[in-house]
Amino acid sequence: MLVYDKPIDQAEPAASPAPQRMLAGISVLELVRLLWRHKVAIASAGLICAVAAVMIGKSLTPKYSATAQLYVDPRELQLVERELTPRAQDVNGLAMLVESQARLITSNGVLLQVIKDTRLDKDPEFGGGDAKGVLASLLGLFGIDRSAADAKLGQMTALEALNRHINVKKTDRTFIVDIDVWSYDPAKAAMLANAISNAYLAESKKSQATAARRATSDLSGRLKELQERLRTAENALATYKAQNNFVGTQDTLISDQQLSASNQRLAAARALTLDAQAKYDQIEASRRASADAGAIPEALQSPTIANLRSQYAEVRKRYAELTSELGPRHPSLRQMEKQVEDLRRNINEEVDRFVQSAKNDLTRAREYEASLNKALEAQKRQSVQLSQASVRLRELERDVEASRDVYQSFLKRSRETEEQESLNTSSARIIGEATVPQRRTFPPAMSMIAMIGFMMGALAASAWTVAADRLSPDTTEPQPARAELKTPTPPSKPAASNQPRQRAPAPVASVEKPLIARLQESDVVRTLGGILSLGGVPDAARMGWPTLRAGSPQTAFLDAIRTIRGIAARRSPADAIPVLAVIGAGAGEDRSIAALNIALATARDGASVLMIDADHTTHAISNKVNGLGKSEPSRLGWLSIGTRTSRAIKTANGISILPIVRGTDAKAADAIRKAIAQARSAGGYDLVILDGPAMPFSAAGRKLFDIADGLVAVLPVSHDINDAMEDIITALGGAERKLTGVILSEIHPAAVSRQRDKQYA
Repeated sequence: MLVYDKPIDQAEPAASPAPQRMLAGISVLELVRLLWRHKVAIASAGLICAVAAVMIGKSLTPKYSATAQLYVDPRELQLVERELTPRAQDVNGLAMLVESQARLITSNGVLLQVIKDTRLDKDPEFGGGDAKGVLASLLGLFGIDRSAADAKLGQMTALEALNRHINVKKTDRTFIVDIDVWSYDPAKAAMLANAISNAYLAESKKSQATAARRATSDLSGRLKELQERLRTAENALATYKAQNNFVGTQDTLISDQQLSASNQRLAAARALTLDAQAKYDQIEASRRASADAGAIPEALQSPTIANLRSQYAEVRKRYAELTSELGPRHPSLRQMEKQVEDLRRNINEEVDRFVQSAKNDLTRAREYEASLNKALEAQKRQSVQLSQASVRLRELERDVEASRDVYQSFLKRSRETEEQESLNTSSARIIGEATVPQRRTFPPAMSMIAMIGFMMGALAASAWTVAADRLSPDTTEPQPARAELKTPTPPSKPAASNQPRQRAPAPVASVEKPLIARLQESDVVRTLGGILSLGGVPDAARMGWPTLRAGSPQTAFLDAIRTIRGIAARRSPADAIPVLAVIGAGAGEDRSIAALNIALATARDGASVLMIDADHTTHAISNKVNGLGKSEPSRLGWLSIGTRTSRAIKTANGISILPIVRGTDAKAADAIRKAIAQARSAGGYDLVILDGPAMPFSAAGRKLFDIADGLVAVLPVSHDINDAMEDIITALGGAERKLTGVILSEIHPAAVSRQRDKQYA
């Protein structure tokens, strides 16, 4: 653990004051003094340029501009149900249509019509004149007629000149189009603006009529072909129907009707057959049962059998009476017995006739059913054949229907486009006619010209004065060296005249403990990651990390950083840029964020900072800035380090960032040492900040501590601060004597947990 009640002996050179802010090698105060000494010459140059500008403005021909306003509404009038072109529905489509109409205003068709209406080809301002007429007259004397060619050439010249005089612009988020026309004559400018707007409306109407006429012609040309195709399809359909006997009503064919009727007749015949069979079976069953044959329904309904049965009953009654009165051999009884037998035989014969009739009915019903069944089978076979032929029939019908639909649609559309030819559906109109301008647009007012001339002359004279002063060898004043700004050291023994003067050793001072600074959430602001470009120059405060608030008042963190820089500056050798190494125990980006905020705090005091990525493991700074921005100018060639990817990147905050060198740890450390040595020899920086190296320190990383004038330890409050500080001191070995400050990073409030109730180190 770091014990603060035991001093750490450190070599502390004398302190030096903060470097003076310079601007391109000369201070701002010196620049102001230099310009003030030459104020008379600068003012004289400005007045001369102002007079020259006024004279030039007086010699220029004035130009006048007139503006006509058109309202170009892409939602045209809905005069017919279907239009030639679809309407634009979304906002982007409407805007594109209005822009297209604005470009149509400057088309050759519109401008040539304007030239013809206003006879601009004869106007000298637009390339016309009497010279061409004289030349044509001279050529006419020799029989050469070039009037047509000259007229065409004059129109093209006037067209090119008129294009330069026109400026068509569309007002944002509106359908308003402004037509600006300038001319040396104000009345001519207004006349041309109105002529262009009228020509555009006429051309728009003409183009609609031409499009409708062309569509009508194309549709009419196709009607005859479509009509012939429909007629051919209908003839083929009729021929096929006749060949395959497709005859019938509109709903069904005759074959289908016959098949249905035959089915019904066959069902009725089968019912009759079953009835005859039942009747015959009943009669036969009665006869086989030896029952009374006259008991069947047909016999009971027959008047003949009823009469015979009545006679039979009467004779039986008479026979019974005679039997009781006469003997068995009596002739009357024998005669009566014979009558009974005759009547019984007659009844049986009559019943037999009924049986034969039922049998005949059954035979006839069966034969009728068989004939109907045979006819039905034939009709079925014919229906199957017609079904197979109907496939081709339906194909022909579809062809006829399609041809009919196409023909009808073309016929209807042809009639519609023919009517649209005489309609004007455009809703464009003139909402503001051009008036004769009263003020010129060029050149501007003489006061403005004089002011611009004076400013340009004064700036040119000031630049010439500064350049002459800087290039003159007599005007260069020697700058005090850093050694002169430091506290003088006690004189040493006088050395021999032939030996170089050596610097006396700095007095040894003791520091009770490193300075502790807190980087709090209130000190920083969070930005979106990847927003590095600011006017073409990268911005170190927009890397996506928490950085110091811009324009914030002086805070304890800024004061602590100034004190730490002062300690590092006192420890640095004479005439050398102090080097500050930022180390930390955390595995995240806390150390790199703290190093970036130290650089921003230093740059806020007007100092120039070189920040070097010395973390060979994670190289978080390099990942942020590699491939962005531009490298240092050629005067800082020391930043090359052998490869293009290792050049320092200049930011808009006064900070130059040198990314890590890809390769081994030793190679990166050697490149960093060379960069620091070259930076110290070339000058131009007030502080060098090393981001790293990362723990555990390698042998190459420990060598960087030898050239560092001070070490700053970053301790995230999410870690155990005492343990982390003890780990850092243990890893530093003998280099802990260079510790100049400790930063407690509290910029992640969500990560502050169990250390709230502990005392900081």
